[in-house]
Amino acid sequence: MRPVDLARPHGLSGQAVRNYEAAGVLPAAERTPSGHRRYTREHAAALRTFLALIPAHGHAAARSVMTLLNTGRTVEALTVIDRGHAELLADRETLDAIERALTELTHVPDATQRPATVGALAHRLRLRPATLRRWERAGLLHPARDPATGYRTYTPADVRDAHLVHQLRRGGYLLTQIAPLLAELREAASPDSAASAIADRRHRLHTRALAMLRASAETGHYLDGRGHRRTDDRT
Repeated sequence: MRPVDLARPHGLSGQAVRNYEAAGVLPAAERTPSGHRRYTREHAAALRTFLALIPAHGHAAARSVMTLLNTGRTVEALTVIDRGHAELLADRETLDAIERALTELTHVPDATQRPATVGALAHRLRLRPATLRRWERAGLLHPARDPATGYRTYTPADVRDAHLVHQLRRGGYLLTQIAPLLAELREAASPDSAASAIADRRHRLHTRALAMLRASAETGHYLDGRGHRRTDDRT
């Protein structure tokens, strides 16, 4: 096949195919006596695999996988793919944690409720006061100070934020990971708008998961066609 024959079914240009070969995404093509590239079914399979990997793992990871496969470094290529699946699972778990935390936003804080002391809030959450102070130092809580005593006072909104942090911490999140999630929840115009944003993100994760399934199938076919050639895991 000529470059244009390989490119046309995917809406690509012949130059794009040549660029992919130069980048290692496609195996090196043999040349005719006149110097023209000669592509085979193996090159067509490589291109299909690469194009399937892009929506699943991103362009950079897809390129890395293909260059590793084409140089026989199968284990390294599969590690890149495994890392993508792990990231997808982490994204799902984060989304689940945010969704659970959103239940704390279903009730608007009662501004008439008296501020809580650090001891009272710690007792309510079954935590030590030192834990709340650590969250404050991390920038997650912003209690006011009683002008007369200097003691920390937590408004209803502060109490809600403390519940959110506690929920996410129980989900295994680090304080540095919680900060952007908490900011996102605070900035939500309403629980409904936040729920809508989460539903949209969940749909995108679902779409990516399906793309990963298709990419895995193409990658498996490509490996079978190459006879599992590898250099990094020989005994």
